[in-house]
Amino acid sequence: MAITLRPLHLTDIDDFMSWAADEKAARFCSWEPYQDKSEAIEFINNQVLSHPWYRAICVDDRPVGAISVMPNTAARDRCRGELGYVLGSKFWGKGIGTAAVKLVAERIFVEWPELERLEALVDVENLASQRVLEKTGFQREGVLRKYGVLKGKTRDYVMFSFLSTDLQS
Repeated sequence: MAITLRPLHLTDIDDFMSWAADEKAARFCSWEPYQDKSEAIEFINNQVLSHPWYRAICVDDRPVGAISVMPNTAARDRCRGELGYVLGSKFWGKGIGTAAVKLVAERIFVEWPELERLEALVDVENLASQRVLEKTGFQREGVLRKYGVLKGKTRDYVMFSFLSTDLQS
């Protein structure tokens, strides 16, 4: 099983729908599960294709999820970016998410040399995602109480970080 990252294309729409319509996968995401392809195509055209760093998580070149890094645009915050990822639930527990996060941590600091810190905010109830980050060397920094609203409810988040210097360790 080869786990790779590559740009997501419109031709991947059927694979995209397999995780984007997955209620379990979308539980801790800001979006609701997609119901039809036209909304998904619009999202890919308007958000994914212009995103600075959005990749499909692939198993044997077939997209099974997505991972992204969003840079901070404010001058004082350019040293950090935010990691986000989603994986279709039928691929959970197989090491795929861990491998994908590790690939990003190994690449993003080379591709974006101004970046020194990669952050991830994880819902306190999303224990599996917290474990993925811990296995890839992210440091748990603390709980941010009442930090954001997810699907109409105020949530607590755990802040994780990975520094460019962590690669040398």
